[in-house]
Amino acid sequence: QAQLVESGGGLVQVGGSLRLSCAASGIDGRVNGGGWFRRVRGKQREMVAEIHSGGHTNYADFGKGRFTISRDNATLYLQMNSLKLEDTAVYYCNAIIVDRDFIGRSYWGQGTQVTVSS
Repeated sequence: QAQLVESGGGLVQVGGSLRLSCAASGIDGRVNGGGWFRRVRGKQREMVAEIHSGGHTNYADFGKGRFTISRDNATLYLQMNSLKLEDTAVYYCNAIIVDRDFIGRSYWGQGTQVTVSS
């Protein structure tokens, strides 16, 4: 089954770090670009970070200087440092995967909970 499998979420104290991973499974292709999004309870989903095919990155203001998005051929990553209470949310990845015919398709991960405690 073609899917993105997220991992790396969990419970961390304020100031701590987590690294989220989003791995392509059952998909014949490479990760060309994508992004991380989050949904804080009671709020709408928001963009956290995105990376484009050429490697250019873009971050939400709340993540600048603390979060880093990266990728390799099969996985999308989000390194989160200096975590704050308000970073508590469900984090979702979205990846554009390009197959050997250079056709890109969008996939979503299942979401991973990040909880920051004091």
